[in-house]
Amino acid sequence: MTYPRSQPSSLRRIVLQLASVAMITAIMPSLSWGSSYDDFFKAAKMDDARTMEALLKRGFDPNTIESDRGDTGLILALREKSMSVVALLLDSPRINLEAKSGNGDNALMIAAFNGNKSAVEMLLKKGAAVNRPGWTPLHYAAASGDQSIAKMLLDRSAEVNALSLNKTTPIMMAARSGDILMVKLLLDAGADASLKNDQGMTAIDFAREANAKDIVDGLTFRLQRAGKL
Repeated sequence: MTYPRSQPSSLRRIVLQLASVAMITAIMPSLSWGSSYDDFFKAAKMDDARTMEALLKRGFDPNTIESDRGDTGLILALREKSMSVVALLLDSPRINLEAKSGNGDNALMIAAFNGNKSAVEMLLKKGAAVNRPGWTPLHYAAASGDQSIAKMLLDRSAEVNALSLNKTTPIMMAARSGDILMVKLLLDAGADASLKNDQGMTAIDFAREANAKDIVDGLTFRLQRAGKL
């Protein structure tokens, strides 16, 4: 028995069509994810709460990291002061408050450095860690000069003499900024102005480099009175 010569050709066409459908189906999720990825970080940057809410409801991972700086959506939103998006992300049960950006900063550190009191309050309420190895939110608050944020962190048992990776303390950061009120706040909380970092510098040395004579004189008096100078 012989078959029509057209049958093998028709069969091949059907097989190729099925293969094409399977290939398109396979790449559809990755194409969809790529679009969602772009939309996610654009929403974080532009404070687009509607788009962010829709993405989270669809199950998009709120801890996704962008490629440029290694920021999470929450960290990027904090950098851009996109507070509506910050609130949405903090309400996500899957959010990782301690996720780090490429340079090691986390959300509470960014909020403290930017003087974003409302963000600091929200993060603390959600349980963000006040203390961590290396640089801490208090270092950043001391550098930025926001006393209200520094006090909030200290009230949550922030380590006043926390050591960064090179053993810099928060009071050194305050002295470097020439912020005498922040220096006083930290001293009143128990800061030790006699500590030295890896370069052998104390808070007085930082103040001297900043030409902050009032801080130099005040710390010198305190250390002499305590017998530490």
